[in-house]
Amino acid sequence: MRTPSFRPLMLACSLALGSLSMTTASAQSVPTQAAPTDGTLLSISASAEASRTPDIATLSTGVVTQAADANGAMRANSEAMNRLVAAIKAAGIADRDVQTSGINLNPQYRYAENQPPVITGYQASNTVNLRVRDLRRLGAVLDALVASGANQINGPTFEIDDADGVQDEARAAALKKAQARAEVYAASLGMRVRRIVSISEGGGFQPVRPMMAMRAMAQDSAPPVSPGETTLTANLDVVFELGR
Repeated sequence: MRTPSFRPLMLACSLALGSLSMTTASAQSVPTQAAPTDGTLLSISASAEASRTPDIATLSTGVVTQAADANGAMRANSEAMNRLVAAIKAAGIADRDVQTSGINLNPQYRYAENQPPVITGYQASNTVNLRVRDLRRLGAVLDALVASGANQINGPTFEIDDADGVQDEARAAALKKAQARAEVYAASLGMRVRRIVSISEGGGFQPVRPMMAMRAMAQDSAPPVSPGETTLTANLDVVFELGR
């Protein structure tokens, strides 16, 4: 009987092991590239403002009525609001600039010592928000509201129609200010500004606008209105990389 030969099998295993050793050596010989460490990071906070004369006014107006019963209070309120809405349309306020903000009906109580409250009647109210796009007519609009029976007026507050454009102007000015400061620091260190690493924006600030409240004014007592100026602010945190 012939003894089986294992020489071909042993040769194949040797070749396979040799190939594996060469692959491992090749993988270990790949150099690792280290991140550059010669840069200096500089963080700067900067803010800037942009101002415009407002071109939109918003206000709320409505009617409050009272009656002995709930139905009477709501009916009287509806009639008064119909007159008010007609006056709003006659003043040139578009439908898209009129929005109901609240309708309320509440009992009115009489309180006495050591006695439970007693309902003496009901109060109904209806309020709408208005947007006036022609500020030259704002005084006349207020006068027309009161003349038509409005006994609740709150506002106006003033806004900028293109607020995003004004905010972008403030952002650009804040970034320019941050870049100028970075150049000052770099020059003082004998370095240069390589690039901006990151920019983050904080909340923009808009000053509180004056609020005017009026109740049951006479027809010729609408006050003069001054829109003044509205300012928007951009706050940026910018990280720069400085280098030689």
